[in-house]
Amino acid sequence: KSGGKRVRPAVLLMAARLSGYEGDRAVLYASVVEFIHTATLVHDDIIDGADLRRGRMAVHSRWGNDITVLLGDYLYIKSMALALTHDNLDLVRLLCDVTLRMIEGELYQLTKAGDVDISEEEHFEIIRRKTAVLFGGCAQIGGLLGKVTPERETALREYGFNLGVAFQLVDDLLDYTADQSALGKPVGGDLREGKVTLPIIVLRERGGEEAYGIVRTVVAERAVSSDQWNEILRLLKEHRATDLAYERAVEYAECAKACLAVFPPGRERDALAALPDYILSRDR
Repeated sequence: KSGGKRVRPAVLLMAARLSGYEGDRAVLYASVVEFIHTATLVHDDIIDGADLRRGRMAVHSRWGNDITVLLGDYLYIKSMALALTHDNLDLVRLLCDVTLRMIEGELYQLTKAGDVDISEEEHFEIIRRKTAVLFGGCAQIGGLLGKVTPERETALREYGFNLGVAFQLVDDLLDYTADQSALGKPVGGDLREGKVTLPIIVLRERGGEEAYGIVRTVVAERAVSSDQWNEILRLLKEHRATDLAYERAVEYAECAKACLAVFPPGRERDALAALPDYILSRDR
């Protein structure tokens, strides 16, 4: 039922195995990154005003904003406290840097909320900071635990980074292609929240004034009628906007796979190489 959840700790655990690490600290750090990820989710749901998370009531919907803000803060601090139970300041510095960049990404996204004219580069900068850096950090931590060479550590970080971009591109696509019951939240949520993602950026560039006009109206009103939604879906299909956005996700997935070439063939490498294809096949 969790859909995309726990992909990040899985990346860390598999990267550690690929790097030859056989100790128990990988599980601890996998828990740390999941705590960090969960903290961002509970805060994001408040910012976005989202009532549902994976088909269930969001934390703030059940307990209110005050408790939810404190819960997110607690999870951030708890994650760092867990990381400090082992004397490895390099890993703690990495986790702090990743968390800071994620928060910067959230702040940047807020400045772009409701901006129908957001550029593709600006959108990708949000993805890099909000999503990709944590994926990259997870893979890099696996390499640090295994004490791999600098070349392999960089390769793992780039693997995770590209995987994270692909993950977010697919996640954005699902808002326009997934079944609502499978997605666990109302479709069209991004537009209602004023978030213009890659499918809409492509549509805006290819669909002319007709597409631009309806997108501008929906984003400005923060609401979409069934007729408007059906028209947006029609335009996305007519101008192949979702297909082209998916092709970008495929490109990043292939880049992620290519990063693993510095490691010898084996089951561990095969497992990491299979993750990009799994992400591309997500339907929720």
